[in-house]
Amino acid sequence: MIVPLEEAEATFEASVDATVGIEEEFAILDPGTLDLAPRYEELHDAAQDDDVLAAAVCGELISSEIEIVSGRGETLADALAQQAVARQALFALTDARGAALGATGTHPWADYREQPNIDTEHYRRVVDGLQYVARRNNTFSLHVHVGIQGADRAVRVCDRLRGVLPLLLAISANSPFLDARDSGLHSARTQSFTKSFPRCGVPDAYGSWAAYADYIRFLQDTNSIVEYTQVWWSVRPHFSFGTVEVRICDVQTTAQESDALSALITACVLQAAHDLDAGVPDPDPSRRLVEENLWRAVRFGRDGKLIDLPRAEEFPAEAAVDRLLAWTAPARAAHGLAEPIFPELNGAQRQRRMLGAGATPAEVYAAAVQETHSTYSSEGAAS
Repeated sequence: MIVPLEEAEATFEASVDATVGIEEEFAILDPGTLDLAPRYEELHDAAQDDDVLAAAVCGELISSEIEIVSGRGETLADALAQQAVARQALFALTDARGAALGATGTHPWADYREQPNIDTEHYRRVVDGLQYVARRNNTFSLHVHVGIQGADRAVRVCDRLRGVLPLLLAISANSPFLDARDSGLHSARTQSFTKSFPRCGVPDAYGSWAAYADYIRFLQDTNSIVEYTQVWWSVRPHFSFGTVEVRICDVQTTAQESDALSALITACVLQAAHDLDAGVPDPDPSRRLVEENLWRAVRFGRDGKLIDLPRAEEFPAEAAVDRLLAWTAPARAAHGLAEPIFPELNGAQRQRRMLGAGATPAEVYAAAVQETHSTYSSEGAAS
């Protein structure tokens, strides 16, 4: 839907710093074969009988995908607690109805040509407008919304997060397979989606709400978009919620990883706001330099090297977590956020280690699906 720019600006002016919303996308699977199963409509209808799921379950592009959302949490802890309840309810529902759920950025062997799209006005418009680009997008991700008060401030926070996006992607990489092949990448989801959709990936730095509003107005006036959500940048101001939405990450195989990543993203958004308010100069890297790091994150994930852009020096991608934790320490202290804890290996690394030890892609995916079920369905999932 088109949200009038004046209304969107008012939403940001009324927003509150540090509210959090979490969105997690899961593959719906046949539990016997682990093939994608187009059962979203069935599960959505069944979810309406559950008070939690009726509000938490959403559809995405394909019928073999289901999303759960936390809704607005007044704090990160609140959002994580709400999401944990929704996860448990969703996994109980799918267990009862003989379905399974997967949480990797892509399905290893599914043929995108065989996946039906859900029948909603929004997704009919997306498919009609983008054709192959939309149909090709069978991917699963984690999105985190963080409240930021003030439209101008939100845009400038997005600007400051541009250089952070590749680090978050390297940390979250969890999709080595695509089209029944080892892609050779750590995040095939990013290559399939972010590099294909228009108005996607690393945005320009806009500098102000006025400049961003001019951009949206241009897209509307030239009939380039009919909904503001057709601007799919990997970080964007969300007009309906008054949030900065970070959209760069693969969905996480375990609930603990998803919680840690949600906490780190929240801290990054709040630190960017802290730096802005304190007058810390914006590093303002060019888009072409950020894209160099984004490619490294796509290709090598945490196994490769990233570039310290201000210094023009490489550093091990394994250090990305420590670098972001050091940078966000002031914001985490100010907002009472605990230090998130990540496993030694991320999802793509674990999958690649299994492959290297002789496991088949089917065995690798089965292990991931088991990890997903055992952590997301547990009452102890949230940290």
